Amino acid sequence: MKIAKNSKVVFIGDSITDFERARPYGEGIGFCGDIGKSYVAIVDGLIKASYPDAHLRVINMGVSGNTTRDLKARWQTDVMDLKPDWLGILIGINDVWRHFDTPHITENQVGIEEYRQNLTELIEQALPILGGGLILITPYFMEQNKSDPMRQMMDAYGAVVKELAAKYGAVLVDLQAEFDRYFACNHPMSVNWDYIHPDLASHVLIARAILKQLDYAW
Repeated sequence: MKIAKNSKVVFIGDSITDFERARPYGEGIGFCGDIGKSYVAIVDGLIKASYPDAHLRVINMGVSGNTTRDLKARWQTDVMDLKPDWLGILIGINDVWRHFDTPHITENQVGIEEYRQNLTELIEQALPILGGGLILITPYFMEQNKSDPMRQMMDAYGAVVKELAAKYGAVLVDLQAEFDRYFACNHPMSVNWDYIHPDLASHVLIARAILKQLDYAW
């Protein structure tokens, strides 16, 4: 696996990462909910089960509702001060969603150029402190119709993540592609309730996609 033994791994993002994690830091005993109930807990559990000598420290720093603007506001305390070896970023769903659920509140909407700039700034701040690597995870929308306006915008923001992953040599996890493969056999409503928030199967899918790119030995 790409992550070395005794590494500290931080995952940061929005509600998809958060999922009831403890404050101020989402780490600790899984069944007590300290690390939350998202893909982060599944990643942590699978690594502990398959690599008992790895002794990784996995921390969940997701906050529900966050955009890239919110990440910028808490980047120092929630990433830089933690000094992770590896950092996983899944952000962008709310940057897009605010254009559709509150279209008249324009000040809450993060345009694609601001999204690119915010992510670039966050990445460039974090890279010097990372002793291992960076994982960039695309935002997604659980909609099979690629001409749907929100799906089109989410794909565009996902393309920004791919662009930055290539630019900075990050591990890329294309979640939209993973969900599209799943939806070839199952309707999106079978694994979520609002085309965004995953059920357990979807969180497993996200965790598997991340671990696959980290050369996890199944």
